[in-house]
Amino acid sequence: MFTIEHDFDATVITLVDEGGPALEEDVIILAFEDCVTVEQFDPRRDEVVKITLSNAQLSELAAALNLPEGSYRLAKKA
Repeated sequence: MFTIEHDFDATVITLVDEGGPALEEDVIILAFEDCVTVEQFDPRRDEVVKITLSNAQLSELAAALNLPEGSYRLAKKA
């Protein structure tokens, strides 16, 4: 399950793990104009872990999900 909310400065996507008995914490994705952050609570550290991706990194991640193993560089659009 997931939810999508539009805040003033970001789109917030929350991914909820509805899987088997070893459930993971919710993943929260915040899409800003210039970057995307991915957050998840880590109960072992008792804190939220955050990763920030530039828009270029996000584009590369999206492309990588559909490519076979290898090394790639996305061509810049003219």
